Amino acid sequence: MKILVLNSGSSSLKYQLIDSESEEVLAKGLAERIGAAGGGGKIKHECVANGKAELDVDMADHAEAIDHVFAMLKDPEVGAVKSMDEISAVGHRVLHGGEKFVQPTLVNEEVVREVEKLSDLGPLHNPANAKGIRACMKLMPNVPQVAVFDTAFHATMPDYAYTYALPYKYYTDYGIRRYGFHGTSHRFVTSQALKMLKSMNVDPAASRIITCHLGNGSSMAAVVGGKVMDTSMGVTPAEGLMMGTRCGDIDPAILTYLGKKLNATPEDLDDLINKKSGLLGVSGVSSDMRDVENSANEGNKRSKLALAIFCYRIRKYIGAYTAAMGGLDAIVFTGGIGENSNTIRARICEDMDFFGIKIDADKNNKLRGPADISEDGSKVRILLIPTNEERVIARETVQVVTGSNESV
Repeated sequence: MKILVLNSGSSSLKYQLIDSESEEVLAKGLAERIGAAGGGGKIKHECVANGKAELDVDMADHAEAIDHVFAMLKDPEVGAVKSMDEISAVGHRVLHGGEKFVQPTLVNEEVVREVEKLSDLGPLHNPANAKGIRACMKLMPNVPQVAVFDTAFHATMPDYAYTYALPYKYYTDYGIRRYGFHGTSHRFVTSQALKMLKSMNVDPAASRIITCHLGNGSSMAAVVGGKVMDTSMGVTPAEGLMMGTRCGDIDPAILTYLGKKLNATPEDLDDLINKKSGLLGVSGVSSDMRDVENSANEGNKRSKLALAIFCYRIRKYIGAYTAAMGGLDAIVFTGGIGENSNTIRARICEDMDFFGIKIDADKNNKLRGPADISEDGSKVRILLIPTNEERVIARETVQVVTGSNESV
């Protein structure tokens, strides 16, 4: 089966065409500046067998973008299929499933409406996700569409982990609770880690793992026996770790204080904590960890401070989650930063011997993963596992369409 995986952003569309049997990526690409007032739209496309191509084209909406993507996929020179009939199903990444969607779900009109209703909880992503789904339903009316929710993997959290200490009616009336995100990534690396730990004589059913998805958006999860016990992001992706432009955990009264001082609107404050904070806000240099690391190496004090905060927050969460789980068998690093910055991994694990965490400097510097980068005598295994969210979405799409119960 050929599965098309779509990730619709507010002004972008990422896609991969995957052969579900071999899990080979047949084609992939990115459509940018969808609906941009000044135009300038572009599609970057790559077919593994036939090479790369770029198309400069204005796209008024996601329906137009998907129409152009389909044309690229069928193109005689750089396409991967002769007809869209070769595609058996489409898997859509959807950010927020709330409490209603805790499993991959076959899409119909009612499901799309529910995704749109959840835009209150995911205002930046869910509307775009719904637009992508609707566009595909129109262009491929007879092809099954499956929604895979970023929040779903975290649905196993106990109530004491997901409930905020606010008046309980805000949970019952408005759905205010911890949901967590990056679920497809945390799920994928957890499944890989359990296989690796089993070969190390760790019982998967009793395993205690901390997964660290570190990128421009970052989150951590405490996973016991393959099920999430707690995670760092909350109602929205703004809570938890310091990120590229998100502040993560702060005193909530700061917002009321700044609102009064700056005469700021709720929209202003939302922009502050989501787009102007994090690595960018502290360093003043960039939201990209590579730029911040380079700046710190050149002596920039604010960049050094940003790195210190970033690593310190992660270390605090490791301590908290180890206590919550009653021990720790493995730490997993993934995501753009987690996979590529050996210096950040080393700094996070530095002087953690008292927890049984010992990183092997040589392995950390040389191995790319999936790999065990801990010292031979380390009680806690430190695992470097590249994530593959598209593969998870493709697998779960196949499971829904075929009725298979095979583990992802």
